[in-house]
Parts: sequence; C-alpha cells; structure tokens
Amino acid sequence: MKKLLLASVALAGLTAATSASAADLAARPYKAPPPPVPVGYNWSGFYAGVMGGYGWSDRIRVDGFTTQSGDINGGFGGGTIGYNWQTPGSIWVWGLEVDAAGSDIKYRETGLVGLVPYTFEDKIRSFGSVTGRVGVTAGAALFYAKGGYAWADNRISLNVGGLGFSESKVHSGWTVGAGVEYMFAPSWSLKGEYMYADYGNENYLRAFAPATGVDLGMTTHTVKGGINYHFNWGGPVVARY
Repeated sequence: MKKLLLASVALAGLTAATSASAADLAARPYKAPPPPVPVGYNWSGFYAGVMGGYGWSDRIRVDGFTTQSGDINGGFGGGTIGYNWQTPGSIWVWGLEVDAAGSDIKYRETGLVGLVPYTFEDKIRSFGSVTGRVGVTAGAALFYAKGGYAWADNRISLNVGGLGFSESKVHSGWTVGAGVEYMFAPSWSLKGEYMYADYGNENYLRAFAPATGVDLGMTTHTVKGGINYHFNWGGPVVARY
C-alpha cells in the first residue's frame, strides 16, 4: 500500500512538471528571422568596354558661314575606359571617361566638271573624347550626364579625272551628352548614350589659297550602345537605411 501511494505521488509530480514545461514553451513568443540584406550595386572602380553607333552632322561652317546639311552621316565603333567614385550608401556616382572610335561618318559627292568626272569626300576617320561624368543610381541603373574635351580626325579629298588631292586635320573642341547604364550581371553593364560635339575650325587648302586657305568646322550628333566590364577595385557598396 505504501509503495502504491509513493508511486501515485511520483506520477502526479511528473505530470505537473511536464505540464509546467509545456506551458513555458507555449508562452515563449515567436521571433521572426531578420530580413535579408538588400543587394548593393558597386559602381566604384575602373572599367573598360566596347561601343558602337551612328553619327550625323546637321551644321557645317565654311569660312565663317554656317550651312545646314544632313548628308554627313555614318557608323562608328571603338572602346571606352574609365573610373567611377561612389561613396558607400550614396546614390551619387562621379567619374572620368576616355573613349575613341574609328568612323565612317562622311559626305560624298560625285559629278562632272564639263566632261571630266570628279569625286569629293569629307570624312571623319576617327574621333574621341575625355569627359567628366556625374550620375545618380536607381537600383541597378545609373542615369548620368557627361561633358568635356572632344577631338576628330577629319579628311577632305578630291579626285578629278584621276588626279587626286587629300588633306587631313585633327579638330579640337567640346562635347556634352547624357545616357543610362544598367548593371545586368555582377561586374557587367550595358549602356545607351547620346552626345553632341562641336569640333571647332581648322584651316584647309593652303596649297591652293596660300594667303587664307579655307576654314572648315563641324558639329556632330551621335547615339551609341556599349557594354562595360567593371573591375570593382573600389570595394563593395553597403546600403544604408
């Protein structure tokens, strides 16, 4: 009888302890796991890429007189190198960019001088720029404006009845434009860009008019697409909230 009583007391105590533990577990509040860290896009560091597009000129200056023309046009392709600075947690990106391209932007005319055929061509053989760049980020996109120094290697050539003459000059001027760049994969971005350039005036045809020559100047519009690889040597960008 004594053993049965002791067993009953022990069983009652065990049941009470189990119930208390279960109550403690049920009363413990649920704590949700921390939210995932937002993905940051690193625009800082060096980058390099290739680009290409189409260009045209609607304004030519000859000896101080400006003429409107849409006949100078063509394609181009080249490369880009640059460096970006982005403060951690900031949406602002500052940069310096250098680009250069081989070009087929040209005006070509054929006709007759009396019965003698002739061909005249004005061609931008290559051009490039050194520009500063400032932009703002929105997720994986970078919207930017840029401007700075521009140059163009221009050649005029004339062939009359098999006799030819050509002269090349490097024009120097300025450029300004804007674009958007999108980071579609780690370290890789696509871009689209519009630029306006004024290459200033250079003097041609001194061989035929030694006293004055002919001043020739031009402006161009270009649209381009490109792809860049970012080395990201500037370190990761941490989102700040």
